[in-house]
Formats: sequence, C-alpha cells, structure tokens
Amino acid sequence: MKEAPRFLFAPMEGLTYAAFRTLHHELFPGASEYFTPFIAPDREGSFKKKYLKELTAGVPSVPQLLVNSAEAFNATALKLYDLGFREINLNTGCPSGTVYAKHKGAGMLRDLNTLDQILDSVCEQAQQLGMRISVKTRMGDHSTAEFPDILEVFNRYPLSRLIVHARCRDDFYQGPPDLQGFRDAAGRCLCPLVFNGSIASPGSLDRLLNTVTVDAVMIGRGAVADPALFRELSGGPPLSSEELSVFLDRLTARWLADGLGPAFTLERMKALWFYMKDLFPDDKSQIKAILKAKSLEEYRPAVSSLLCSSAPQPLR
Repeated sequence: MKEAPRFLFAPMEGLTYAAFRTLHHELFPGASEYFTPFIAPDREGSFKKKYLKELTAGVPSVPQLLVNSAEAFNATALKLYDLGFREINLNTGCPSGTVYAKHKGAGMLRDLNTLDQILDSVCEQAQQLGMRISVKTRMGDHSTAEFPDILEVFNRYPLSRLIVHARCRDDFYQGPPDLQGFRDAAGRCLCPLVFNGSIASPGSLDRLLNTVTVDAVMIGRGAVADPALFRELSGGPPLSSEELSVFLDRLTARWLADGLGPAFTLERMKALWFYMKDLFPDDKSQIKAILKAKSLEEYRPAVSSLLCSSAPQPLR
C-alpha cells in the first residue's frame, strides 16, 4: 500500500459529538481534523446553544454549516470567526430527505445558479475576514455524470478544499463509489481535493490510491465502526477487545457526565453499535442482545460478554 494520506473524520449526526471527538482523539490519534455534525442556523445566523459546546471540543475541528442562503451562512460565519475559527465547511452533500426538500445539503445541487450566487457572496465575505471556505459535496443529484457541471461552479471560487463523496444523492450510501468519475474530476479541480466514500480497510484505501492522488481522505462510517481505523490505515495494529472496552466505558461515562440521561445515553451507544456490529460478524446473537437492551444495566453485561468471548475483526 502507498503512503497513507492525511485523514479527516467526517461528521456523523447523532454520534460524533464533542465527547466522542475528544475521547477518540485521546485514545486513537490519527485524524488530522474532525468535522462537526452540521449546524443548521436560521437566516439571521442564530443557532441552538448546544452547538457552542460542540464548537469548543478542544480537538482540531472544522464547523460545518447546513444552509440554503448566503445570509444564513455569512451571519453564522461572523459568529464563528469571533470564536476563533478560520475555516467553515459548507455542506452540499447531505442526502436526507428532509434536508433535501429544504434545498439544503445535496438539495443545493438541484439549482447550480443559486449555488453559484451563494458561493459568490460567501467567498466575498470570507476573503474580507481572512477566513477559509471549504465544501463537502456529492457528485450529483441523480447521477455522478452531473459532476463536471457542478465542479465548474466550484472552480470559480478560491475554496480551501473540496471534499467529494463519490456518489450522487440518489445513491445515498449504496453501491460502490464512482472512482473513475472522481479520477476524471481530479484533473480539473482547481483546489485541494479530498475523497470521501466507503473507505473502511487498508484494501479499500489501496484501491483508491492506485486510482488517484488526493490531498486527504475523509472517513465517517468506517471510523465510527472501527475507532482504530486510522491507525490500521497507517500500518498500525488492529483494534483490540481491551481498547474497545475502554473506549465504550469512557464514552458512556462522558455522555452521562454531560447530563445526558441514561435512556438517551443507551440510545446513542446502541446507535454506535449499529455500525460496530460489523466488527463481530460471527456473534449475531450477542450483538442482538446489545441492540435489544432496555437499560444500561442490561447493556453493560451484554457488551462485556461479547468482548470477553470475541475479538473485533478488521472491516473488509
């Protein structure tokens, strides 16, 4: 495998909150930066107070905005600038139906003229402030063949980097990423290019790097499923049962200490196990016991039983 690129931790709504990011950075260093779960401000740039804690997590973080107007982006950017941030990421890739219907996320790709106008205003203010603007996007709405036209819009602006999930919106997270389409775009992109999409093993990273040269790789689902993934991709050892046990115990404790009730903490841990279950492909009955736990008192022994009897298997 070629030398590993820089790794960025993608935002995972409902999971990669501040407690997760700080603990992951402490126990499994390897990500250069963590992108925050998106902030969805109103048109005046106001957002819920809970986001302030997310923005001051103490690890290298980039706030991501989910908006459909330049006014909302610029008003929020001024507040984030005052908090010390010098890069903001615009999300034009979220495929969620509710987000899409509001012309946010991947919904912005439906109207490239409006996207162009938003970027024009956003980049003008950013230049005045000395702030960097990056974009996370999909390769199209209904087809990745739309990406040349989308890239033409992005190329008009001095983006600090373009993070491309190599699928169209209709694909959501199904099917293989369009590596050939991404490679074709790489030769025309005028800013640093970051790949995103189904990197979960050294083999999948090797296939990417044999296809195209990238500035960095962003990983979300794979890194949530396997906290040690960045280490493995850099040639280090795989995740051990002992490491995973410590990570899960401390994450549960941190969420409880943050004031999250036991029931909500349990739901977050079970949401995490929705991804981590792939580390234990031969332990379906024990995974089922974890996912069906009705309390932390049921959850903890179910996890302990699994980790005492099985070792996590590297993702394929």
